[in-house]
Amino acid sequence: MDDRIHFVEHKGKQILLLDFSHANAHEMQLLLEYVRVTVARHGHEGVVTLADFTGAELDHSVAMKIKEVLTLDRPFVKKTAWVGAESIPHAFMENFHNFSQREITKFKTRDEAMDWLVSNQELPSPDRTLGDLPKRRPPPASRK
Repeated sequence: MDDRIHFVEHKGKQILLLDFSHANAHEMQLLLEYVRVTVARHGHEGVVTLADFTGAELDHSVAMKIKEVLTLDRPFVKKTAWVGAESIPHAFMENFHNFSQREITKFKTRDEAMDWLVSNQELPSPDRTLGDLPKRRPPPASRK
């Protein structure tokens, strides 16, 4: 699994590459568990991650595991970027964001994602992050 989950250097900084590309559902389960263990070895906000989901198979059980790993590794991850996430159903993405309370920033290419990860920028434009999901309207009593 070290060929799929490993550190790469970009502009002098380390990024944990999570290469899920073209993995089937069984491989995804194994890789996600490996990610959970690997990320937990780092200090508070000690790692930035780039996940590549290009052509990966995501069924309901894989989505549940992603949600679990996103939540458990939240204290250790400073920033995360995803590529190849276009094929992930919106309902899954919304669920990942809501459950884990993590900002998941999507990019078209690995290079674009890595440039952002090593920069001092917090979040790119709202159309790339799940933080811009519609918010619930307040109850009628509190509306003006």
